Amino acid sequence: MGELVRQSLSDSLTERIMELIRDQGLQPGNRLPSTRALAERFAVAMPTVRESLRRLQTTGAIEIRHGSGVYVSEAVDRLVLPNPNVPEPRGEQLIQLLDARALMEPYLAGLAAARRDPQRLADLRELLATAQRHLAGAPGDDAALHEANMAFHRAVAAASGHGVLREVVDSLLFVHAGEQREILQLFDDRVRDYDEHCAVLAAIEAGDTQLAGDLMRRHLDDVKTVVALARGDDEVVPTERADVTAKHARRESEPSP
Repeated sequence: MGELVRQSLSDSLTERIMELIRDQGLQPGNRLPSTRALAERFAVAMPTVRESLRRLQTTGAIEIRHGSGVYVSEAVDRLVLPNPNVPEPRGEQLIQLLDARALMEPYLAGLAAARRDPQRLADLRELLATAQRHLAGAPGDDAALHEANMAFHRAVAAASGHGVLREVVDSLLFVHAGEQREILQLFDDRVRDYDEHCAVLAAIEAGDTQLAGDLMRRHLDDVKTVVALARGDDEVVPTERADVTAKHARRESEPSP
């Protein structure tokens, strides 16, 4: 019974925090009161506040910046939400999820290249710097690297400026987060993943919409190949990177007009 009461209190508090955001007209980027201030305002324990904030962060309503505070997120009024209760997909369902990502993320990478938003580009560079620090595979690095990798894909979608597709991609990444961690272990090629992400960012920074999309599509094809081979699908042929990588190298070496 105690657990049910605590859960009900957390549900109620989550709704009241959202009401606070709306009633005070808080906009994306605005800071919310501290955890302690919220606990005092609503007369609840701080662990209950933290649980409610985690829920709101999961739905994209807020962003928790460690050492800084809690801020209203750009996705506070998002339309598409991930299902937190769905079991991790397996087999063909996971392949279909990757197919869905492959349909959207190359397009979003192209949009990001067309926009070249300075703040979004800075976010992408920072995420790659974080990933680079965890390439060694030391204890604890895998979890941090996984988070940085997933955050990179979310950030590319955010950089596209397409709000609805960004939400869909975020939901798909949430749904098979566990499988992505397994893929990282199976791949055991952290540097290659990092290099592919760097190539995508370079194309976006250059404003090359076609190349950005091609590189993202090839990257996701690699992930799909790994998953399919892990399922024992012997008919899958591992993808080759030579053509896209060589194209990228040629673009880098060509003199500016």
